[in-house]
Amino acid sequence: MEMQDKVAVVTGGASGLGRATVKRFAAAGMKCVIFDMNDEKGNTLANELGDGVIFQHVNVTDEDSVKAGIAETMGVFGAIHVNCNFAGIGNAIRTMGKKGPFPLDAFKLIIDVNLVGTFNVLRLCSEQMANNEPFNKDGGRGAIINTASIAAYEGQIGQAAYSASKGGIVGMTLPIARDLAVLGIRVNTIVPGLIATPLMMGGAEELTPEIWEFLKPLGEQVLFPRRLGDPDEIAHVAQTLVENDYMNGECVRMDGGIRMQPK
Repeated sequence: MEMQDKVAVVTGGASGLGRATVKRFAAAGMKCVIFDMNDEKGNTLANELGDGVIFQHVNVTDEDSVKAGIAETMGVFGAIHVNCNFAGIGNAIRTMGKKGPFPLDAFKLIIDVNLVGTFNVLRLCSEQMANNEPFNKDGGRGAIINTASIAAYEGQIGQAAYSASKGGIVGMTLPIARDLAVLGIRVNTIVPGLIATPLMMGGAEELTPEIWEFLKPLGEQVLFPRRLGDPDEIAHVAQTLVENDYMNGECVRMDGGIRMQPK
């Protein structure tokens, strides 16, 4: 897919991986719509990047909220060609610990945001993509990029909910790609490792020397290079998945070769 003048909806686009992807996509000539619940960060980024980027306050778990964001997207840009799903949360609770069993509400919340939220957005974006005129000789109409985690494969102690949510994203990638193939919509999933995101850095957007000193033992577990990944390196993979029309139904690890240990 040629990126120039195409329209991308990016969930979690106000920070972390989503923010890096919005910046990279906008630099490549795409129109971008940030779906996020952080109004301050979302509006700041949209204002920074200019008229081709807008912010929408969207809760990915709420059907009406997503529908409203998509309606606004269609009203401003007239189409959706790409949907990148980065919105996600995490927790660390043992299945049975000193405070008792894993609270069920805490488990459900992670599943609802990470897994159900991803599916909620992509299904509604695909409805709009289906109306696009084919933009290449293959009949392509759109591309969906989801975000899992290496925790889908090597979840650590306390990651039952997070691993289940990300494993669900991995598991639904191929079936959804098969569902949407007849419409000319490709579906892939990025599987990041240890990336310097706010989720990893306690809310910070930048990897400062002080934060690196604290996270250095984690970074040194990576096979090579022995550091945390940069959000733009994930955004670069997202760009590749948009541009390469033969990438479909894949889950792509982006982790420096790390294989996580139990803790």
